[in-house]
Amino acid sequence: MWQDIKLLNATANTLLGALLLVLLASGVWWLAQRPMFTLKVIHVEGIADVQLLHVNALTIKATALPRIKGNFFTANLNTVRQAFEAVPWVRRASVRREWPNRLVVKLEEHEPLGTWGDEGRLLSVAGDVFTANLAEAEENGQLPEFNGPAGSEKEVVARFAELQAWFVPVNLAPESLTLSSRYAWSVKLNNGMTVELGREQTRTTLQERVARLIGIYPQLVARLQDRIDSVDLRYPNGMALKASGLVSGALKSGAPRKK
Repeated sequence: MWQDIKLLNATANTLLGALLLVLLASGVWWLAQRPMFTLKVIHVEGIADVQLLHVNALTIKATALPRIKGNFFTANLNTVRQAFEAVPWVRRASVRREWPNRLVVKLEEHEPLGTWGDEGRLLSVAGDVFTANLAEAEENGQLPEFNGPAGSEKEVVARFAELQAWFVPVNLAPESLTLSSRYAWSVKLNNGMTVELGREQTRTTLQERVARLIGIYPQLVARLQDRIDSVDLRYPNGMALKASGLVSGALKSGAPRKK
């Protein structure tokens, strides 16, 4: 081996290359640890320059900052993102480095639509369930109430938007919406009236049932004033009423059955 000059040169070159790599890595590590790269600023702003309404320095300091480790080079951006997404009201976060000692974090907040279930959780306009301060969410007024099986949140949000449009002709608006475990719909309106819509048998079932109520609603108001407690639309040919002083309505034809 010692007489093989080519092999000796190749071995020497390999060892020299390895030594240079070690020295380079050591130099990079030494440089990366310099105080100038210590994270000094974490700039937080809304995505697309949208103003943040609920996320503040106090919640960030309490929830996100304790989970951020390392400096400009060594901080794990995925870990930083997850730390900010754990902050109340944050729906989504993105993080990037900014030379030489800054992180820029962009946040998207949840926009509350209403409450979800009986555990104090909130439902966003995007159909996400999240936990935040209810009093803070209701600063501008009481939120609608929603209930439904797990996984039905986005369906409930979509149905709520449809019901809002369907009840416009009679100046009514839904203030709570429930989807039962049997996937039957029930909506409470802002006049206190509960409307049982039942299950959706076709794509137009619920809209047709609401249209039936809209068509006769002016007559109901004229006859019963504001005494209507509930309307059951789960009939193919009519509806049943429950009102103060009225045991059951007579607005049915034939021998209807509930659906």
